[in-house]
Amino acid sequence: MPYRGRRVLVAGATGLVGMGVTRLLVERGARVRATVHSSEPLLRFDGVEYVEADLTRPEDCRRVVRDMDHVFMAAANTSGAATIAGSPLVHVTPNVVMNALFLDACYQADVGKVLCLGSTTAYPDTGDRPVREEELFHGDPYDVYYPVGWMKRHLEVLARMYSEKLKRRMCVQVIRPSNIYGPFDDFRWKTSHVLAALIRKVIERHEPIEVWGTGNDVRDVIYIDDFAEACLDILEKSETYDPVNVALGKGYRVKEMLEVLCEEDGYVAPRIVFNPAKPSMIPVRRVSVEKAERVFGFRAKTDLREGVRKTMRWYRENGEILRRRGIPGDERA
Repeated sequence: MPYRGRRVLVAGATGLVGMGVTRLLVERGARVRATVHSSEPLLRFDGVEYVEADLTRPEDCRRVVRDMDHVFMAAANTSGAATIAGSPLVHVTPNVVMNALFLDACYQADVGKVLCLGSTTAYPDTGDRPVREEELFHGDPYDVYYPVGWMKRHLEVLARMYSEKLKRRMCVQVIRPSNIYGPFDDFRWKTSHVLAALIRKVIERHEPIEVWGTGNDVRDVIYIDDFAEACLDILEKSETYDPVNVALGKGYRVKEMLEVLCEEDGYVAPRIVFNPAKPSMIPVRRVSVEKAERVFGFRAKTDLREGVRKTMRWYRENGEILRRRGIPGDERA
């Protein structure tokens, strides 16, 4: 089985992606080291070596990548629309520093392969048409995504450099995910993304349910189990920088997602208020998944209805885990 017995680092093991990748690596028999920084993982997996590290410090980067065969870079400063709108540079400097230092440490340690997370925020406007991988530099990102979009583009330039432009090359693959959701997501009001925030509002029976923006913004989504599987399988098949979108391949309006949530949780005829004054992001982001299937053989298995059903069930069954993050109890949106 791929990954069995391999030494694998998951950087950023406390977040949604880090938790999902760590769990799947353990199931596949890898010898996993996982980094934690400012917060404890909500669940520790048996057999995983957890190490504290600040990946903006070069000595910490060198320490954690030592003796690793593969590395999954899931550590980042991330947040939702409100933070991006109010403090856009919060995603720029720390992540640029972290990515540069971390990839340099991997290269010096002779790591075999590295997987990094790009972002569909880095793409220019393609209107209603699903965006393709080769279009990344066909214009600037949306203005609201300009800082974080160019930060992610800088990461991809580094990935290509290490993979193609040095005498001794290191495979650095980049996956560009759509909106990821699922168990262990961030449900805190100040930092959650749109689907996690809506899930919480439905479960807590907000009256009314406030939706930021008009509700007509279109997003693609992907369930965390599918995304973690894509990370492992795509890195296994990669030999160089060959960026790929990973998404469900279907766009939903925010109001459509909310309708599915209410149906799945039995919230009948809720009063919904749309608030255009609140921060929202771009109007449409559809994602082409043709390359993921054609080149890497990956197709997401979990549709929106099944994914939110699983996520809402997990939310209801894991009150203790949620309380560790201050949920409920944080300021109501």
